[in-house]
Parts: sequence; C-alpha cells; structure tokens
Amino acid sequence: MRALTTVASALVSALAAILAPLVAAPAPAAAEGFPLPLPTNVGQPAGANDWSCRPSAERPSPVVLVHGTFGDRRSLLDPISAAMVAEGFCVFSFDYGNRGTGKVEGSAAQLKRFVDRVLEATGARRVSLVGHSQGGMMPRYYIKFLDGARFVEDLVGLAPSNHGTDLVFAPGDPILGSGLGAVCRSCQQQGTGSAFLATLNAGDETPGRVDYTQITTRYDEVVVPHTSGYLAEGPRTTNVTIQDSCPADLAEHLLIPMSRTAIAWTLEALTHDGPARPEFRPVC
Repeated sequence: MRALTTVASALVSALAAILAPLVAAPAPAAAEGFPLPLPTNVGQPAGANDWSCRPSAERPSPVVLVHGTFGDRRSLLDPISAAMVAEGFCVFSFDYGNRGTGKVEGSAAQLKRFVDRVLEATGARRVSLVGHSQGGMMPRYYIKFLDGARFVEDLVGLAPSNHGTDLVFAPGDPILGSGLGAVCRSCQQQGTGSAFLATLNAGDETPGRVDYTQITTRYDEVVVPHTSGYLAEGPRTTNVTIQDSCPADLAEHLLIPMSRTAIAWTLEALTHDGPARPEFRPVC
C-alpha cells in the first residue's frame, strides 16, 4: 500500500507540473472525461502546425504528435518536434479528449478527423504517428477499428500503455478510484485487464501495413511494468527499452518524450522503411 501511495503522489506531482504553466484557454470537453473543460497550453510545439508545409520526396509522410493523458498538443513535445522538423518532416500536433481524460474511443475518432485534415492540407497519402503514453496506445484503436491502417505509415509509441498499467484506477480503489479514476475514463481504460484493452489487443496487435516501434524506459513509474508497452513480435514490430542502448539515460515516464535517446530511436524509425532497427545504437 505504501508503494502505491508513493506512486499516486508521483502521479499527482506530475499532473501539477503539467498544469502549472497553463492559461485559461479551455479545450473542448470529451464525453465522460473531466466534467469541465481543462485548460491547455498556448502555442504549438517547436516548428509544428505549419499548414503550408508540403512533404518532400525524401520525407513523404507528415508526422502527427499525439500527447498523453493530462497532456496537450505542446506539453513535453517541443524537443521531439524540433528534432523531426530539423530532419525535414512536416509535423502536426493536436488536442484531444479534454486533455486525454475522455474515453479512448472518442479520442481515436478525434485523431481520425485530425489525420484527415492533415492529409487534405498536405496532399500526402499517409502519416506517421508519434505518441506519448496513451498517445502511443490510442492510435492503435484508430488503426484497428476506424480504418486508420490505410493512412498510417509508422506508429511510434513513447512509454505506450499498450497492455495497461498495474496501477489501479477502478471506482472502488481507495487511493485513486474515488478521485482521479472516477473522472478520468481513459485512466480506467488503461488499467491492466480492462475490457477496453482486452478488445484492443484481441487477435492481431499490429494490423495493417503499419510499422510499429515501441520505446520504453525501465524507470517508468506510470506504465507498470514498462514492458507492458511492448507489442507482439513480428516483422513490422520493434520493442526498445532506452537503457539497453544508453544505460545512463534516467528519463522516466513523464520525461521520455524529451530524452535524447528516445528521440534518436524515433528518428531511426521514421527515416527508413520498416520499424526501428534493433541493431541501431544512438549516441548516448
């Protein structure tokens, strides 16, 4: 119980760190999330959301950044956005699900609409998706159930909640259930063994012609265990833990989108056909 209390405190601290710099511009509320619209950051991730950007022959697929639960289109995403823009990608980012607290199915529908908008604006045939936490898992619902497999080149998950977390968000849980879990529907859906995840992971975990790269950290205190972010092995799937290539990288769940190691693995996945190559070694 003491360990779970410590983790709960860490979650509350992480949420406070995300919300602290926000202004009062409200985001659209999502069904069954927080009862009131939560504020979002002003501005865009570095270099992102330039709707005049046109993909090059070398980088034909625009990248869509997908934030995690309690995040928004900019939170924690400036470094990875800037790195992808520097590599020649058109990069886009959006807000969904009332800071990702609404039901995952509704958030996936919002992703579908945003991808359609990006494809129309850029003239591209497919996009690549790079998501943090829920943002690495939620696109799989779009790919599997909302016809997204036709329009996605790569899915890169940073500490993705693909098989959930052993942290408990059920309504009856004495620590989180009566507070955070009661108003954060996506939190409940991301619990290990949830009905939602059972449906998402039934059958083929990596459908379509999509290349799947999962990037995790041993120090993840939110997606527990961190290996639950892995997907079933296959020719279009790579599972990576950043400390296997850079042991001194201490990035945990909140900071993995800012990790130089994680960013290097992300670019490795996006800059050639197929998922990230397991033999790749980033500069540590």
